[in-house]
Amino acid sequence: MLIGVLKSKIHCVTVTQAELDYIGSITIDEDLMDAADLIENEQVHVLNKRNGERIITYVIKGKRGSGIICLNGPAALKFTPGDVVIIISYTWIDKNEAKNFRPKIIFPDTSTNKLIK
Repeated sequence: MLIGVLKSKIHCVTVTQAELDYIGSITIDEDLMDAADLIENEQVHVLNKRNGERIITYVIKGKRGSGIICLNGPAALKFTPGDVVIIISYTWIDKNEAKNFRPKIIFPDTSTNKLIK
């Protein structure tokens, strides 16, 4: 039996841009993607701590080291620069394997969106 479990989480990162005139997605700094084990086009849930909004979208690779977190397309109406968000991805894994699986969770500095060393 396969069950859905948390795979990756970027906990509390700040939105730097919101671009309404775009086809959709979230652009994430490639350093953050690597640290959280996310890949381009991977499905993610984005949770807005300011207003409780939650969307499902996919990842676009942002410039490495830029700190960019940009909500594109219609999500730009629900997320604005300065909002603190949580970005989550899930995976399906065998129930027995899931008992020992550990998700990749990172806690960037919300003022810079850089990894805390």
